[in-house]
Amino acid sequence: MLFESIVCAMLNELNALEIKIAQVVVLCRTLRTENEVLRQQLASLEIDKERLAERMAAARTRLEQLAEQLPEAKP
Repeated sequence: MLFESIVCAMLNELNALEIKIAQVVVLCRTLRTENEVLRQQLASLEIDKERLAERMAAARTRLEQLAEQLPEAKP
């Protein structure tokens, strides 16, 4: 009787552990998928950032050229 109750308790603990492990596996897969999506978004945003930096540099150069063409202010 004592042995059976110990075995039953151990089986219950093993079942609970199996459920927890399954939950961790699902969470791990979900996080991997989310991580991959975030990596792709980051790569895309880095490309956008580079493009914007190039456009800003071109605009700065153009503004500097235009500023040089302005007549000097007379006091």
